[in-house]
Amino acid sequence: MTETTTSMPLLGDEFPNLTVQTTHGSMNLPGDLKGKWTVLFSHPADFTPVCTTEFVAFQKRYDQFNALDCQLIGMSIDQVFAHIKWVQWIQSELQVTIQFPIIAANDAIASQLGMLHPDKGTNTVRAVFILDPEAKVRLIMYYPQEIGRNIDEIIRSVQALQTSDQQGAVPAGWPNNELIGNRIIVPPASTEEQAQKNANQYEHYDWWFCHKPLEEA
Repeated sequence: MTETTTSMPLLGDEFPNLTVQTTHGSMNLPGDLKGKWTVLFSHPADFTPVCTTEFVAFQKRYDQFNALDCQLIGMSIDQVFAHIKWVQWIQSELQVTIQFPIIAANDAIASQLGMLHPDKGTNTVRAVFILDPEAKVRLIMYYPQEIGRNIDEIIRSVQALQTSDQQGAVPAGWPNNELIGNRIIVPPASTEEQAQKNANQYEHYDWWFCHKPLEEA
C-alpha cells in the first residue's frame, strides 16, 4: 500500500513554483503573480451547485478585488475544456461572465498545495491562499465541500492584511470591532518606559491594549 504524503506552503512561504494551464493560457507561478495581491482559490469540481454559487459571488465582487489591486485565480482538477464549458454555461444560463482565469490542476499540484481530501477521491478542498505582491503566502483558509465560502470575508481579509502591513494589527471583526471600531492596535510595549509612553500617547484600556485612529488612504 502506497502512502500518500501531502504538503502545503506555510504562512510567510513563497508560493511553490508551478507551471499551470488555465482558461487564459499557461501561467508560471509564482512569477506571474508578483506585483499584485492574489486570491487563489480551489473548488471541488466544475458543474456543481455550491461551486457555481461561489464563482458567481467572486465575479460579482470582481471590481472590489480590482480596487484592492488583487487578482483572482480559481483552480480545480477538472481539465481546461471542462472549465471553459462551465464558464460558458454560467454566462449563458446565469448571465454572469467570469473574468478571472481558472487553473486546470492535477493530483500532483493539488497534493503539493495540500488541497486533497483524504476521503474524497480526487476532489480538492475549498482552499483560499491570499498572496502579497511578493507572492508570499499571507493567509490560508480551508472549507469542507459542503460549505460555500463567504466572499466578503475574503475581501475583508485582503483589506486587513494591506492595512496591517502599513499601520499595525487590526482587531476582531475589523473594521467593525465591538470595542474599538476601525481603530488600529498599537504593538504592546516591551519595556516599562515604552509602556508608560504608550499609555500617555494613545487611547487605551491598559498599557498593553492601546489603540490609535485608522489613517485613511
